[in-house]
Amino acid sequence: MAKTQTRYVCQECGRSAHKWMGRCPDCDSWNSFVEEKRSEKKTRTPEDVAGGRSEDGEARPRPLSEIDMGPETRIESGLQEFDRVMGGGLMQGSVNLIAGDPGIGKSTLMTQLGRHLPERTILYVTGEESVRQVKARAERLDVDSDRLLLFAETNTEEIVAASREKEPDLLIVDSIQTVFRPDIESAPGSVSQVRESASALARWSKQNNVPAFLVGHVTKKGSIAGPRVLEHMVDTVLYFEGDRHHAYRILRARKNRFGSANEIGVFEMRDDGLREVANPSEIFLSERSYGVSGSTVICALEGTRPVLVEIQALVTPASYGTPQRTATGLEQSRLRMLLGVLEKREGLQLTDHDVFLNVAGGIRLDEPAVDLGAAVAVASSFRDIPADTTTALVGEVGLGGEVRSVTQIALRLKEVAKLGFERALVPEGSLDGLTPPEDLEVKGVRRLREALEAVL
Repeated sequence: MAKTQTRYVCQECGRSAHKWMGRCPDCDSWNSFVEEKRSEKKTRTPEDVAGGRSEDGEARPRPLSEIDMGPETRIESGLQEFDRVMGGGLMQGSVNLIAGDPGIGKSTLMTQLGRHLPERTILYVTGEESVRQVKARAERLDVDSDRLLLFAETNTEEIVAASREKEPDLLIVDSIQTVFRPDIESAPGSVSQVRESASALARWSKQNNVPAFLVGHVTKKGSIAGPRVLEHMVDTVLYFEGDRHHAYRILRARKNRFGSANEIGVFEMRDDGLREVANPSEIFLSERSYGVSGSTVICALEGTRPVLVEIQALVTPASYGTPQRTATGLEQSRLRMLLGVLEKREGLQLTDHDVFLNVAGGIRLDEPAVDLGAAVAVASSFRDIPADTTTALVGEVGLGGEVRSVTQIALRLKEVAKLGFERALVPEGSLDGLTPPEDLEVKGVRRLREALEAVL
């Protein structure tokens, strides 16, 4: 009779131990160890599951000059926004993880690839839905292709066997938390099952030079469910962001070995599927308020794409003892730092006021170049003076009240001029060797006070 070995695995970082521990010594998370049982009976190894050795039958080191790239290294999906996020198309042999909140549109995007790649064979493995449910969604999305193969299966060995038999051009597994390895006794979705199943699928994908997409769940905190090592095993990590009650979705690359990280693609969810938004700046500014205090426009850089976004601020006297500081779309710590600079350097008494900051359009910004626009928006609302609506702001604010240089200023200004703005406030240090676009006045500022005087 086969023996069963018991061990404990951390759900956060994947560390294994022979006994349960309350706190993980690697990632310092509490109560993250779960029991895992594994049979010691002879089973197929991950190498057997994934197809064994390389195509030429030899497992040996080879010089770089002997590696054959083939006639095609990327597959264009037909969705320009999707290809932009992927770095120019689907890299052959790449393993991609896409995650997001329930109902955000992950399965819709994966199914829609069948409409844009009708000449490619796609194996769609569904572990959460029946093939009838997937077909109903495909009909709604106007996907009618016999080369879209549906396979309702959760056994990793069966998935790899079907992939080896059908030889698809693209493999989609929806979702990785539902598949399992039969030689591992833990339940599907556990640390060991997710890790080993993803490893087997990734090995098959790379050995057969076939791109694969693994759909993943997210936790309440918004991170990908399962061990953190899952993100290290794949080549690309994509997050689908946005409110499912609103139409616009943002596909963001958090990791990309074949393209720019933090690149975004903007889509609009409609009845017939996801529709690309070619110019997201127009969308984010379409409902912009004019003549209202606390509103500014900044130019953020998401990957290689400049995006104009409206920042809204509301400053009101505090109703309770402790003033509130709330930021939506921007880090809370960044807002607190800017408020400290405004109080110390510019004399704005904000200690007894509630401050609310919002990035319109549902986009999340995390680069320092948005500091100037956010600080001016707060000052505009505090003084109840509308900011100049024809001016866009770009710049990082330091603790001394100075405005620091930012990268890719020429690319940002080109987008500002394209949207019809008349003036742009930028850091003085970014003007060296800069040729501004025509019909756009570019003014350099050294201090935050200069920017406030210019637009308020």
